[in-house]
Amino acid sequence: MNRSITSLMLSSALLLGGAATAQAAMPDEATLYKNPQCGCCDEYARQLEELGVTVHIVDDMDMGKIKQDAGLPYGLGSCHTTLMGDYAIEGHVPFEAVERLFQEQPKIGGIGLAGMPIGSPGMPGPKQGDWDVYQFTDQEPLPFMTL
Repeated sequence: MNRSITSLMLSSALLLGGAATAQAAMPDEATLYKNPQCGCCDEYARQLEELGVTVHIVDDMDMGKIKQDAGLPYGLGSCHTTLMGDYAIEGHVPFEAVERLFQEQPKIGGIGLAGMPIGSPGMPGPKQGDWDVYQFTDQEPLPFMTL
């Protein structure tokens, strides 16, 4: 086998291995805390499970305490809080942002999407406008990404 073919095959293998590593960076399990009556939270969990994550749903928790313990900034909450790996994920955060979080693994407390935007994962309807996903540590928000 000549050197250029061997080099091409090695490069392809490394690229494919890198893609698998990026996907593998997302944890296998998550715990989603929610109000028992909230159906959109169940839908978010179902969609997260479609990505290969086992989601443990915990109903009827003191959501204020969960959010406070996670370091969530005041006024930027949503209907559910997911603990995944070393991060808190607040609300209906698009999975593109969740995947980026675990690929980059920044030293933050987590990411969130305030409110319950129409069209976000778990919420019905078409997307309306941009979603500003924020990052936070110790209740201090900063921009993470806009989708």
